[in-house]
Amino acid sequence: MPISKTFTLPTTGAKVPAVGFGAGTKWFKRGGASDPFDTALVQTITQAVDVGFTHIDGAEIYGTDGEIGQALAEIIKGGKSRSDLWITNKYFAGDSSYKYRSSSGTPLDAIKKQLKETGADYFDLYLLHSPWIKRESHGFSLQEAWQSLEQAQELGLAKNIGVSNFGVEPLQDILKVAKVVPQVNQIEFNAYLQNQTPGIFEFAQEHKILLSAYAPLAPLYKGPGPIDPVVAALTKKYGKSDTQVLLRWVIQKGVLPITTTSRKERLTEILGIFDFELTQEEVDEIATLGEQKKLRLYWIPDYSKYDD
Repeated sequence: MPISKTFTLPTTGAKVPAVGFGAGTKWFKRGGASDPFDTALVQTITQAVDVGFTHIDGAEIYGTDGEIGQALAEIIKGGKSRSDLWITNKYFAGDSSYKYRSSSGTPLDAIKKQLKETGADYFDLYLLHSPWIKRESHGFSLQEAWQSLEQAQELGLAKNIGVSNFGVEPLQDILKVAKVVPQVNQIEFNAYLQNQTPGIFEFAQEHKILLSAYAPLAPLYKGPGPIDPVVAALTKKYGKSDTQVLLRWVIQKGVLPITTTSRKERLTEILGIFDFELTQEEVDEIATLGEQKKLRLYWIPDYSKYDD
C-alpha cells in the first residue's frame, strides 16, 4: 500500500492523521476530572505537536479535557492554526453493568460541555465510547444516542462521528436508524487481538468504517509471544525499532493507531513509521502468528467471554 500519513473517512472525505497521541491510558485520572490538573500532560501534548503529531485523542472519562484545552491554547498561541490539528473526543456511555454514565446527559449535552472545557469550537471526531446505553439506565436508547450525535454533527459541533468498543450487533442496531454511518470504530487492536469482538474487523471493512486501535503496542509489554522472532528480524532488516514495526503493521492492516508516551524521544520514534513499508508477506506472517495468542487488556468483564 502507498505510504500515507492520513486515512480518508469514506463519507465525509476527511483526512485523519494516521497516528494519534492518546490523552488517556497513562494520563487517565482514576478519580475523574476532580484529580489535580496535570501539567505534565499539557507539556507532553505541546511537545507531541512540536515534533509532528497533529492528532490528539481524548475522552470524557479520561478527565483530561482541561489539559487538552490548555495545550491547545498554548499550541495556537505558538502559531499553529486549529485547522492544523485533529481532535478526537468521546462520550462516556459506561460499561455493561449499566451503572455508570456521563453526568452531562445526552451526547449532545456532553459535547457542548467538553467543547467549553477544551476551548474548542468543534471536535474533528466525536465517538460514543461504548455501546452500553439503554433507556432504563440512561433515559434514552442506543439508537437515540446515535441520533443525538447526528444532531451534534448537523450543528457543526463534530465534523465526523463514530463509535468505540462496538461489536457487530450494536453497530447493526445503529445502522437501522442512522442517517450517517459511523465513520470510525475505535477498538482494542494489536497482533494478539485482531478482533476485539467476533467479526468486527471484517464488518468494519464491509461497511467502510475505519477502525482505530488503542493498545496497538500491547505485545511489547505483556510477555513473550509467537511474533517476537519475526518482529526482531524486521527491526534488523529495516533499521527500525520494534515499536515502529508494530505500528507500521497496524497501519498496513488499514487500522489507525492511537498510542502515548511521556518521553519526547519516544514521540519522535513513533512518528518514524512513514518512511518504510512492510511487504504483504510480512504483514500476513505477523497476523498469522498473532492469532496463536490472545491478549486483552481492557473491557475484560465485558468481552473476555470471547477469549475461550
